[in-house]
Amino acid sequence: MAPRAYWKGFLRLSLVTCPIELFPATSQAERTHFHQINRKTGNRLRQQMVDEETGKVVEGDEKGRGYELSKGKYVEIEPEELDAVEIESTRTVEIDTFVPRKEIDKRYFDHPYYIVPSDKTAAQAFAVIRDAMKDKERVAIGRIVMANREHIMALEPYGKGIIGTTLRYEYEVRPAKKYFKEVPAVRVPKDMVNIAEHILDSKAGHFRPRTFKDRYENALKKLVRRKAKGHKIEVPKEKKERGGNVVNLMDALRDSVKHRRKKSHGRRKAA
Repeated sequence: MAPRAYWKGFLRLSLVTCPIELFPATSQAERTHFHQINRKTGNRLRQQMVDEETGKVVEGDEKGRGYELSKGKYVEIEPEELDAVEIESTRTVEIDTFVPRKEIDKRYFDHPYYIVPSDKTAAQAFAVIRDAMKDKERVAIGRIVMANREHIMALEPYGKGIIGTTLRYEYEVRPAKKYFKEVPAVRVPKDMVNIAEHILDSKAGHFRPRTFKDRYENALKKLVRRKAKGHKIEVPKEKKERGGNVVNLMDALRDSVKHRRKKSHGRRKAA
């Protein structure tokens, strides 16, 4: 069965418009998820909303949305009142500008989506927009409304389709300065940097996602399978953390180079 589109609308570049569909490019469905259960019965627990003051359970038809104006004082907003802030052209992603990709700070990237033409008749117009963006080293910036919120979206060609990545607004990104201000400014000897660069060069490779395994997730699934079969789960004894001793930095760098050379020599002999 074909996946269900998360969003349907139109992509527009000046006078060229085509119907499109968006699909989330990532998923956490394969991750191990737990539910809260009753230890005595083994039954799943359901959460209830409780009035903070009275302690009584609040039924669904009594729930509302409120914005806290001051401590404990809320203004209630009705669902239909939210329509008053509905953004114009909610079903059109209009490309406003093209910017160099390298200018987009990595902190601003949020969620990626696959964008495809919604039917065969839209394929040509879609291809025109997609191909116009190729080889420009620039990213198209547009706006899209999803889940009643307007998002900035960066669009760029990806294979036969387009990747659209929502971007965070400036107010959502924390400035780094206050986190880094306590980092002391130190003078690093050039020979130390050279050795460190040599180590980095020896570890040079390519990004291949399939080589990265989620070791915690795999161990978690194994634990669940063992527990389901009735095995007792033994908690390992605490291990002493390595690296607690004060070492000479230059010696550590040199030892790292020697260690890398030994490993490389061993691999060549095995081959």
